[in-house]
Order: sequence, then C-alpha cells, then structure tokens
Amino acid sequence: MAKESGLAAGILIGGYDFTGDVTAVGNISGGPNLTEAVTGIDKSAMERIGLLRDGKLNGTSWFNPTANMGHDRLGNLPTTDVGVQYWHRQVIARPVACLVAKQANYDGNRAQDGSFTFDWEFAANGFGLEWCTGLTAFKRTDTTATAGTAVDMGTAAFAGSSTFGLQAYLQVFSFTGTSCTVTIQESSDNGADTYANVTGGAFTAATGITTERIQTSRTQTVERYLKVTTSGTFSECTFSVAVARPDVSTLF
Repeated sequence: MAKESGLAAGILIGGYDFTGDVTAVGNISGGPNLTEAVTGIDKSAMERIGLLRDGKLNGTSWFNPTANMGHDRLGNLPTTDVGVQYWHRQVIARPVACLVAKQANYDGNRAQDGSFTFDWEFAANGFGLEWCTGLTAFKRTDTTATAGTAVDMGTAAFAGSSTFGLQAYLQVFSFTGTSCTVTIQESSDNGADTYANVTGGAFTAATGITTERIQTSRTQTVERYLKVTTSGTFSECTFSVAVARPDVSTLF
C-alpha cells in the first residue's frame, strides 16, 4: 500500500457524525506514558520505562448551532464518557483511532477575518487510545438482519489466529424498531470454516443512539477473518464498528 494523505477522513463522536463540521484534527496520540525518573546516577543517557496507558484526540470545528451538530453536542461539555472514532478513510478495513474519553474543553475563537471556530480535546479514560480496523464502511445502515462483508485481520506477525482476544467499538447513529444486536463473527479461512459468533463479541442490544466498547478474554483465540452481523426487530439501524485484534498480550 502506498503513502496516503489525510483526505476523505471522518470523525464520529458520541453517536453523531461531525465530519462536515471538523476542519482539522490536531493530535491523535496514545500509548504508555514514559518516565525517566528511573535513570541512575551512573548513566550518561536517560533510561525510560512505560507507565499508565493514555491517549488523546483534539481538533477544530466550525460553529454550527444546528440541533445535534457540533455546537449543540460539544458545547454541553458532558462529564460522562464519550465514544470517539477517527476514521482515516470512510471505507471498510481501514485504520480507525478509537477512544473512550472525557471531553476536556470547547474553546471558541472569532478570528479577524470573521471565521468562528472551536478547539476541543478528548482525553482517554480507562483504556488509552487504540488503533483499530473498520469492520463497517464508516457508517452502515441495515434495514433487516444482515451479515456484513468479511475483513482479513491477518498481519505479518499473525497471518492466522491471534491468542490475545479483541477489543471493539460501536456507535449507533439512528435507530427505528425494538432492538438491534450487533455481533462480531469469526472464521479461520472465510470459506469452509463457517462463521460463528466471537465469544464475548456481541454488543448490548441497541434501542437508540449509543456508544459502547467491549473486550474479550485477554487469552482468547480470535480467528483471522471477522465480520459484523445484526439481529433483532428493527426497520433501520445506522452504526459503525471498529475492532483491534492485538498481536501481543494487552491488558487494561
């Protein structure tokens, strides 16, 4: 795959699509915080060890007072956790940065040229930032129970199954019906091995706009091919799913 720009990206926050309002994403970062406090006096260079996992995502959006758009949602500065997804491309099987986060700020700036923008930041809460793979083509709309397109999760390190479980993120943007259950299924070969539900890979049945993060056992085997299915009683459900299948043991 060749080098790419940041064009045709998307950003989803708390079950709402802010892609059209966001003019820039300034920082997407995560991983363990490092400390050099362990450096001994006998050393001529810093020694560092990793501490707690963390993450953040910040950006700038235009003022939009329309109901359920940027200002209406971000201006509330919610104190509860917010699900955040940055999609590098609005297609299936591409990188997605995911956070369970607290919104830290919403700072307005009326520039001399008349533009009115707001800077905001989301800081990870509990899990750090996770780079995932999209199992939907950005937002997917199902009108009945549906089995989605399979994604090959194989990597150079793990071409087959992984034994470190998975983490997955769901956002539901609109819903009509009684309930819709979004479930991740797996297969070893996307062919003869019939798809089956991943143990622990079902999200809570959705009945409206919502976000959720799930994870399986940290030592669970997860097959190479994954896809998303829906079930329940509904006439419309629009949602997104991204998943991380670690190549190494990952604890939270």
